[in-house]
Amino acid sequence: MNTKIFFMLLFLGSSLTHLPIAVATDEHGDEHGHKEETQKSHDDHNDHNDHNDHGDKDDKDDHDEDASKESHDDHAGEHDEEGITKLGAEQIRAAGIVVKQIQPETIRSVIKAPGEVRFNSYKTASITPRISAQVIDRHVMLGEVVKKGQPVITLSSVEMAEAQGDLLVVDREWKRVKKLGKKVVSERRYTEAKVKWELSKARVKAYGMTTEQIEALIASEDFSRANGRFELVATSDGTILKENYILGQLAEPGQELIRITDEASLWVVANVSPALAHDIKVGNSASVTFNARVFPAKVAQINHSLDEITRTTGIRLLVENRNDALHPGLFVNTQIETSNHTKALAVPEAAVLRSPDGDWQVLVEQDEAGEFKGVEIKLLRVSDGKAIIEGIKPGTSVVVEGAFFVQSELAKSGFEIHNH
Repeated sequence: MNTKIFFMLLFLGSSLTHLPIAVATDEHGDEHGHKEETQKSHDDHNDHNDHNDHGDKDDKDDHDEDASKESHDDHAGEHDEEGITKLGAEQIRAAGIVVKQIQPETIRSVIKAPGEVRFNSYKTASITPRISAQVIDRHVMLGEVVKKGQPVITLSSVEMAEAQGDLLVVDREWKRVKKLGKKVVSERRYTEAKVKWELSKARVKAYGMTTEQIEALIASEDFSRANGRFELVATSDGTILKENYILGQLAEPGQELIRITDEASLWVVANVSPALAHDIKVGNSASVTFNARVFPAKVAQINHSLDEITRTTGIRLLVENRNDALHPGLFVNTQIETSNHTKALAVPEAAVLRSPDGDWQVLVEQDEAGEFKGVEIKLLRVSDGKAIIEGIKPGTSVVVEGAFFVQSELAKSGFEIHNH
């Protein structure tokens, strides 16, 4: 081998052997330097975090303390206002809230007593025949509303047939005599003809025919119409409350076939002790309560004799039966004003409401306009739409209209406080 070539190969081999070692040394040096820098950066970061954590903790503690203090202050302020609600002028106007300083009023004392609803006899009519007659037709049904003069039943009677026939004969005679006049016929005949005509009319009318029916019979001059048929009519406006017949039945004189009453006005008889009855006068105001509904009434009569069983005095009340809610036979409660007068605080019945505890209360305006608070009172009684109360001073400003709205706002205010 050539000596020059040998030394060249030897040199290349030596270079290749040292090259990886140098590279490895450089890489190791770089990695070592990087690790040192990374460790230093991490330590610096930890020192910084420790410092920040300590600072943040201090700041957070200070913030929590301030927030707790503010929350406590706010909560304490709401408790000072607990039980009071404040409404703006627009709310008061929209809700129709009216505040009034209440003063003692002249109030009549009242008597409470049980009562029974009865027919108003002055507005009740019994339809009966005046002679023996057979029922041949009906024109109304039970419960139907009728008008005065409306036919309700048709009867037929032999006595009525005879009376009708006699009327037609007498009427014809009277018309002839009247046409001839007193100059042609004697005074006696003229008078007799007129008297017989009047008596015949009175007879059929007494048997049950109306003036209109009599005039229609005479105007027809048809003797076949003297068949004994006639109609009984309603003698007043009202409702058919009772029927006591069947078709084909023979009705006797005075037998009630139909009862009609005007239920728009009824009687309520209240039973009170004789000692209390002395304080009640005819015309005093009263009220009747049934199923939580109150009906205004007036004292119409005071009985002068005691009930033999209860030994009480009957006080007859006249009550307007609104919406046909009352019916004879019902038991009701009554309140009757006496003639004794007392001074007491009174507000509209709607101004008195139940508190959350179940006690009666009114809404009282506070020193500042628009601020209201519920104040418990004692409800003595309710009379003629007014509540007689105790527990507040005269001159107190009370919500007399719109109390329910104020109470609702007060309830919402209380809810928010307890859930703060």
